[in-house]
Amino acid sequence: MQVTPAIHALRLPFRVPVAPGIALDRFVYSYLVYGETVTLIDTGVAGCENTIFDYILSTGRDPSEIALIILTHSHPDHIGAARAIRQATGCRIGAHPAERAWIEDVELQNRERPVPGFSALVGGSVQLDHELVDGDSIEPDDCRTCDMQVFHTPGHSAGSISLFLHSEGALFSGDVIPVTGDLPVYDDALASVQSVRRLRGLPGIQILLSAWDEPRKGEEVYRQMNQALEYLQTIHEAVLSSAGDNSLDPMKLHQKNRRSHRPAPADSESPARPHFCGKPPGPGPEEPAGRRLTRTLRESSGYYFYSSSRIFTSHTSNSW
Repeated sequence: MQVTPAIHALRLPFRVPVAPGIALDRFVYSYLVYGETVTLIDTGVAGCENTIFDYILSTGRDPSEIALIILTHSHPDHIGAARAIRQATGCRIGAHPAERAWIEDVELQNRERPVPGFSALVGGSVQLDHELVDGDSIEPDDCRTCDMQVFHTPGHSAGSISLFLHSEGALFSGDVIPVTGDLPVYDDALASVQSVRRLRGLPGIQILLSAWDEPRKGEEVYRQMNQALEYLQTIHEAVLSSAGDNSLDPMKLHQKNRRSHRPAPADSESPARPHFCGKPPGPGPEEPAGRRLTRTLRESSGYYFYSSSRIFTSHTSNSW
């Protein structure tokens, strides 16, 4: 669907095998940004390249015009078709350096974070051309004006990024902002809260483009972020209660630390990146409280996922 004259949203359905003869229906959104060339934000799982190419052709453009893929993070439903698209178009690929290892070696990811059907969901490893860090601005068409700004928004994963396209007032948030009632997934609970708060503090967002939800516009944008923060609070109260530990509250920890801490940990300097400009801020503060909270959640009884009013536990992550 066309969201603005320059932005197109693609809802990409896929199935996750969870047991013999049983599969979970899921979907993910990828986004196309049209300019002199085409920029693709996330690729969906293996096989989604066909849907993406067909859509581009239906709009009068050609898949060969894809010049850049931006991966908001390294999970299977975001990188699965990257290898096939790179092979078909010769495009460049950018992501945060904290996600590089799992993008360039998907078997490493499968060992360290096994999910059902991983090999069917991911088409193979790809090499990054650009490391995207907090404060970078992206020039997809080599224009003089930097338009798309990179925000490091960890929590869902260590290297999750969000992108703000100034000319359209559009925020691409990947999996950073959880959707009420869906399966919440994060590496660091406190960082998730801080990242959502940071995005909520950005002025001028007119369109919210998430991987987990349909495009939102107008007042819905900030309402969605407020609901996400409330949802994260509800999840952690339930999880910590189930784990028998009520001592760590992510919202209270955040309130305690936010006066002295920036909303998201800053990135380190990285080598020069052609077609990208802007200097990232200096090193950010450590967040031992957030790490302790995450460890508490994981050690209590495996991985926790919250949906509606029930807690589900698993000793092998089924998350994305």
